[in-house]
Amino acid sequence: MPAIARLIVSFLLLTALAACAPSEPKLDLKGTDVTAADIGGDFTLTDQNGQPRKLSGFPGKAVALFFGYTHCPDVCPTTMLEYAAVMKKLGPDADKVQVLFVTVDPERDTREVLAGYVPHFDKRFLGLTGSAAQIEPILKQFRIVAQKVNTPGGGYTVDHSAGSYLLDPQGKLRVYEAYGTQADVLAHDISQLLR
Repeated sequence: MPAIARLIVSFLLLTALAACAPSEPKLDLKGTDVTAADIGGDFTLTDQNGQPRKLSGFPGKAVALFFGYTHCPDVCPTTMLEYAAVMKKLGPDADKVQVLFVTVDPERDTREVLAGYVPHFDKRFLGLTGSAAQIEPILKQFRIVAQKVNTPGGGYTVDHSAGSYLLDPQGKLRVYEAYGTQADVLAHDISQLLR
């Protein structure tokens, strides 16, 4: 058999074998699949213990990424409580999950303030902060809107996007979870990513 014919036969056999190979199972996600979206990217901020943390620094773990602030009256504590409930629902698999709380209010959310807030929900959670110049491009990467709103008496609140993101254990952004998503749903989607 001429060499070119052998190459063609080999190519056809390899193609047929590849077609018979099992494909990766489709994930049964309840949140919005954002795998193909042009959102996100790696970043480095400082955690509540003063350690630099990269988003890509949790290989083998699913990452839940939430943007909020410690003075938030309702949305942020509600979401953090849901993720605390998720960790309980996951049982031993909770050790394969990292929840990251990224502040949208670096002016007030120093690492000391985060240290008194974030671990209150779960000691494994990490709060991340940095300068406004560091956080601003991260908010843009993840399409997070955060706007300071002055209140009477000289204080302020921060209106901000309230959903969260889930990354798979390979560090790929996979799911957007809307605000108000219950712990059962979050746990389901995280379990899908850990398969």
